[in-house]
Amino acid sequence: MKLRAFSYLALALAFPLVTGIACADSIDIGTAAPFGVLGEAGVTNTGPSVVSGSVAGSSGTPAVTGFPPGSVVLPGVLNTTGVANSGPGTPFGDALAAYNYAAGLSGMNEGTASLGVGGVGGTLATALNTGIYSFTSATVLLNGTLFLNAGADNNARWIFQIPTALTTASASSVEVVDTGSGPFTGSITWDVGSSATLGSTTSFLGTIISKAGDSLDSAATIGCGRVISLDASVTLIDNSITTPGATGGCAQTTGSGPGGSGGTIGGGGGTIKTPEPGELAMLAVGLAALAFLGLRKSRARSAIC
Repeated sequence: MKLRAFSYLALALAFPLVTGIACADSIDIGTAAPFGVLGEAGVTNTGPSVVSGSVAGSSGTPAVTGFPPGSVVLPGVLNTTGVANSGPGTPFGDALAAYNYAAGLSGMNEGTASLGVGGVGGTLATALNTGIYSFTSATVLLNGTLFLNAGADNNARWIFQIPTALTTASASSVEVVDTGSGPFTGSITWDVGSSATLGSTTSFLGTIISKAGDSLDSAATIGCGRVISLDASVTLIDNSITTPGATGGCAQTTGSGPGGSGGTIGGGGGTIKTPEPGELAMLAVGLAALAFLGLRKSRARSAIC
C-alpha cells in the first residue's frame, strides 16, 4: 500500500514538470538569413565597418554608401541595387513575417524594467533563462551587462518583445553563460516596435528586427546576429557584425568570427540557482520511471497474495 501511494505521488510530481517545460520558439527569417544588414530606406556607413553577411537596401531605396571603407566578408554580398521589400519569399517580406510572428507570441511580462545593471538579467544570479520576454516601457534600456543563461543547451533561444525603442548605454554588453561543450547554435531575437540604437563600444548579441531606423554608434559590435530595419535605414559607424548561418544558428563559441566580435558566448561559466528545463525534464522522467516500477512491484505482490 505504501509503495503504491509513493508511485502515485511520483506520477503527480512528474506530470506537471513535463507539461511545464517550454522554451522560446525558433524564429525563421527565411530569405533574410544571409544578410548582416538590411535597411528598407538604405544603408549608410562611416569608417572601416566589417560585415560578415550580405548588405542591402530595398529595391525602392537601394542606396548603400560607405563601402569602402566598409567591407563585406565573403560569402556575403554587397548589393547596391536593392532587394524586394514585400511579399513572401523576399528578404524584407520574410523579415516582416518573422517580426509579426515574434510580436504575437505570449511572453513573460517584464513591464517597464530595464536590462542589465539595476534591471533584469543584470547579474549572474538574475541571468535570464531561455524564453520570451515582453516589455511595456516606451524605451527599453540596456545598461551594463545582460546575462543570458543557456542552461547547458547550445541551442538555447531568447526572444525580446520591445514595443517601442531599444537603446544601449555605451560599453554595454550581452553575455550568454552556461552553454554546452560544442559550438553555440542558438539564437537571440530582438523584436523592436520602432528604432534600435546601440551605444558606442556596445558588445551586442542577436538579430534586431525593427520597424524604424537603426543606428550603431562608434565601434559597437553585433555577434551571432544582424540588424534589419523594415521601414527605414540603417546607419553604421566603424562597426563589426557577425551573421549566423542561413539556419539561424551561431556556430561559434566565443562570440567572435570573421566580422569581429559581438557579445560573449561562454562555456560552463555562470552559477545559476534556478532549475533549467533540461534538469526538470530529467527529474520528471526519473520520477515517472520510479512510479512505473513501483506500480509493477505493487501489482506483482497483489497477484502473489
